[in-house]
Amino acid sequence: MTPLEQLVRPNIWRLAPYSSARNEYSGRNARVFLDANENPYNAPFNRYPDPLQLEVKQRLSKVKGVSPEQIFLGNGSDEAIDLPYRCFCEPGKDNVVAIEPTYGMYKVCADINDVEYRPVLLDDHYQMEADRLLAACDDHTKIIWICSPNNPTGNSIDHDEMVKTIEQFHGIVIVDEAYIDFSAQKSLRTELNKYPNLIVLNTFSKAWGCAAIRLGMAFASKDIVDIFNKVKYPYNVNQLTQQQAIEALADPYEVDKWVRLLLQERSRMMEAFRMLPICQKVYPTDANFFLCKMTDAQQIYDYLVDRGIIVRNRTHVQLCGNCLRVTIGTKSENNELLAALRQY
Repeated sequence: MTPLEQLVRPNIWRLAPYSSARNEYSGRNARVFLDANENPYNAPFNRYPDPLQLEVKQRLSKVKGVSPEQIFLGNGSDEAIDLPYRCFCEPGKDNVVAIEPTYGMYKVCADINDVEYRPVLLDDHYQMEADRLLAACDDHTKIIWICSPNNPTGNSIDHDEMVKTIEQFHGIVIVDEAYIDFSAQKSLRTELNKYPNLIVLNTFSKAWGCAAIRLGMAFASKDIVDIFNKVKYPYNVNQLTQQQAIEALADPYEVDKWVRLLLQERSRMMEAFRMLPICQKVYPTDANFFLCKMTDAQQIYDYLVDRGIIVRNRTHVQLCGNCLRVTIGTKSENNELLAALRQY
């Protein structure tokens, strides 16, 4: 790996971060708060939240098996996706490489930050080849993006190809594992200490059923997390979100139950789709959704919308022609979808 100081934008490396009132007394007992110009009334909402979300990280550390100092928490995964551009990529100069098709926010954030985005097509089985990704890089490539399990294809990316990419690329490799809880593949966050250039993303939005609270996770070396904390807005995760995360983390076994139910329903739905005359192919998946090739995705999508049933039309995404992406819902929701399709 290229030394971190050479990967980080020079102005970010030199940046003196904003020092919030809550950071300055850290580690001391405090009872009277007259430092942050807060209103003393309307507790507990009158106080600024913990800027580093320490209690959440302590609890999350036990669940994820990662040191608290290797955890960054953001306003959804969107913040964790945007920050690497702001930290590592010089606008108008640097570039990033990503698998294609994949989650669209990687490109959106690249465009917002004026960073060239270089997509590399997956093969017919929606798998990547490390050599092709590396061949797309040059001296100004700062980041490689890999989503596994991938969105919208649903499949896990070959572990050996990801490791090869991490080992041979001198910049930052980001593996987005938003759907890892639905996969049998081992998370790469367990290998953080082995690969200092690796960042692994995760989220409370999927398996944890907390999309509304907007809490994303990035697992990385302490040095990278420190850079993120220097650049993020001081109070990026509000108190209500932190409290809800703490409540969710108190019962991770409930999440395990949801995952088991969703995996059972996923198997049932995929088999039912294979039986539909209008479905030509159901692709393998390790996520809480599956991709399926239909006879006419646009017409079927419009038909479902008219009946108040919303799936995702991915027909205009590369390698996904005539494909719908179907999220696994409750049994009754899934049955309503199947009933509609059988009447098409």
